[in-house]
Amino acid sequence: MDIKEFRDQVKHINFITSTAHTAFHLKKAERDIFIDQIIKEYINIENPMLVGLQKNGCYAVFYRYGNDILRVILDMQINKIEIVTFYIIDKKQLPEIR
Repeated sequence: MDIKEFRDQVKHINFITSTAHTAFHLKKAERDIFIDQIIKEYINIENPMLVGLQKNGCYAVFYRYGNDILRVILDMQINKIEIVTFYIIDKKQLPEIR
Protein backbone atom coordinates (compact mmCIF):
# COMPACT_ATOMS: atom_id res chain seq x y z
CA MET A 1 0.00 0.00 0.00
CA ASP A 2 1.16 3.49 -0.73
CA ILE A 3 2.41 5.21 2.45
CA LYS A 4 0.69 8.51 1.61
CA GLU A 5 -2.61 6.68 1.11
CA PHE A 6 -2.16 4.96 4.49
CA ARG A 7 -1.35 8.27 6.24
CA ASP A 8 -4.44 9.87 4.66
CA GLN A 9 -6.64 7.06 5.98
CA VAL A 10 -5.14 7.29 9.48
CA LYS A 11 -5.58 11.05 9.83
CA HIS A 12 -9.36 10.69 9.33
CA ILE A 13 -9.74 8.17 12.17
CA ASN A 14 -9.80 9.58 15.70
CA PHE A 15 -10.32 6.39 17.69
CA ILE A 16 -7.44 3.95 18.16
CA THR A 17 -8.00 1.01 20.48
CA SER A 18 -6.27 -2.22 21.42
CA THR A 19 -7.45 -5.76 22.06
CA ALA A 20 -6.72 -8.19 24.88
CA HIS A 21 -4.26 -9.85 22.50
CA THR A 22 -2.41 -6.68 21.52
CA ALA A 23 0.26 -6.90 24.22
CA PHE A 24 -0.43 -10.17 25.97
CA HIS A 25 3.30 -10.66 26.53
CA LEU A 26 3.70 -7.39 28.46
CA LYS A 27 2.93 -6.59 32.09
CA LYS A 28 -0.06 -4.29 32.72
CA ALA A 29 2.07 -1.21 33.44
CA GLU A 30 4.25 -1.82 30.38
CA ARG A 31 1.16 -2.45 28.25
CA ASP A 32 -0.42 0.89 29.14
CA ILE A 33 2.74 2.88 28.48
CA PHE A 34 3.77 1.12 25.30
CA ILE A 35 0.37 1.03 23.62
CA ASP A 36 -0.98 4.39 24.75
CA GLN A 37 2.16 6.43 24.37
CA ILE A 38 4.36 4.72 21.83
CA ILE A 39 2.23 2.69 19.41
CA LYS A 40 -0.50 5.33 19.09
CA GLU A 41 2.14 8.01 18.54
CA TYR A 42 3.73 5.96 15.79
CA ILE A 43 0.37 5.45 14.10
CA ASN A 44 -0.62 9.13 14.36
CA ILE A 45 2.70 10.85 13.72
CA GLU A 46 5.42 8.66 12.23
CA ASN A 47 5.72 7.76 8.58
CA PRO A 48 5.96 4.01 8.12
CA MET A 49 8.67 2.55 5.97
CA LEU A 50 6.35 -0.14 4.57
CA VAL A 51 2.62 -0.87 4.68
CA GLY A 52 1.04 -4.05 3.39
CA LEU A 53 -2.40 -5.62 3.33
CA GLN A 54 -2.39 -9.16 4.73
CA LYS A 55 -4.59 -12.01 3.48
CA ASN A 56 -6.71 -11.70 6.65
CA GLY A 57 -7.60 -8.08 5.81
CA CYS A 58 -5.38 -6.53 8.48
CA TYR A 59 -2.55 -4.15 7.69
CA ALA A 60 1.07 -4.90 8.55
CA VAL A 61 2.77 -1.56 9.16
CA PHE A 62 6.53 -1.30 9.63
CA TYR A 63 8.27 1.61 11.36
CA ARG A 64 11.92 2.29 12.11
CA TYR A 65 12.51 1.72 15.83
CA GLY A 66 16.11 2.50 16.72
CA ASN A 67 18.26 -0.12 14.99
CA ASP A 68 15.29 -2.46 14.65
CA ILE A 69 11.85 -2.45 13.07
CA LEU A 70 8.51 -2.10 14.85
CA ARG A 71 5.87 -4.27 13.15
CA VAL A 72 2.30 -3.28 14.02
CA ILE A 73 -0.72 -5.27 12.84
CA LEU A 74 -3.81 -3.07 12.47
CA ASP A 75 -7.46 -3.78 11.78
CA MET A 76 -8.53 -0.56 10.09
CA GLN A 77 -12.27 -0.01 10.15
CA ILE A 78 -14.37 2.92 8.96
CA ASN A 79 -14.34 4.82 12.26
CA LYS A 80 -11.57 3.19 14.29
CA ILE A 81 -8.22 1.49 14.18
CA GLU A 82 -7.73 -1.61 16.31
CA ILE A 83 -4.17 -2.55 17.23
CA VAL A 84 -4.16 -6.33 16.86
CA THR A 85 -0.56 -6.88 17.94
CA PHE A 86 2.94 -5.47 17.63
CA TYR A 87 6.49 -6.65 18.04
CA ILE A 88 10.07 -5.72 17.30
CA ILE A 89 11.75 -7.49 14.41
CA ASP A 90 15.25 -7.49 13.02
CA LYS A 91 15.82 -5.64 9.74
CA LYS A 92 16.46 -8.99 8.07
CA GLN A 93 12.84 -9.96 8.79
CA LEU A 94 11.40 -7.05 6.82
CA PRO A 95 9.31 -8.49 3.96
CA GLU A 96 10.54 -8.10 0.41
CA ILE A 97 8.43 -6.04 -1.96
CA ARG A 98 7.54 -7.98 -5.10
